[in-house]
This record gives sequence, structure tokens and C-alpha cells, in this order.
Amino acid sequence: QVQLVESGGDLVQPGGSLRLSCVVVSRIIFGVNDMGWYRQAPGKQRELVASITGGGTTDYVDSVKGRFTISRDNARKTVYLQMNSLSPEDTAVYYCNGRVPLWDWGQGTQVTVSS
Repeated sequence: QVQLVESGGDLVQPGGSLRLSCVVVSRIIFGVNDMGWYRQAPGKQRELVASITGGGTTDYVDSVKGRFTISRDNARKTVYLQMNSLSPEDTAVYYCNGRVPLWDWGQGTQVTVSS
């Protein structure tokens, strides 16, 4: 049984920053799993925006490169997403899961970028 608990979303002005956290509540050996952050904007499909391997190699969708940074703390079974220079186009519900979705989705965390 794996539970994904995302947090850190908020209402922020354009140009602002947020740091999202995702705790993986489970007995799995977290460090071997490639993890990803996804987002789903209203009326759009969920998309993978950032991923990190167990060894720490990262990858990003072009729209967030240079602005978002994914990281992980294996001891805490937590994945982070630092988001800088936010724009209204980043408004979405953000979720974490495996790099290839492996588990039931969590509740997500709402990020709203608006002035």
C-alpha cells in the first residue's frame, strides 16, 4: 500500500516561487524508485513536468526547464519541486507519482498563479 501526500500549493503572484513536497507513505524502498511531478490544468490532461531517478538524474518538460527543480530526500521518502518565476500558465493541480505512474494518485496540491 502506497499513499502519496502532496503539499505546498498556494496562490502566488506571477514571478513568485513555491516549493511543493510529496511524502510517500509506504514500506517500499523509496530510493530505488524513479519519481515524477505531474500537473493537471483545468480542461487539460495530466502531464509529467519533472522526474528524478533513484540516482538523482533529473529531467524536465521544456516549459519548466530553468524554472523548476526536482529533488528528493530518500531518508524522508520525500520528493520536492522548487518552482520559480511562476506564470499563470503554471496554474494547475500538482501531483507526484512514479516516473511511470505506479500507485494510486494522491489528492494533489493546488497551485494558482494570478495577480
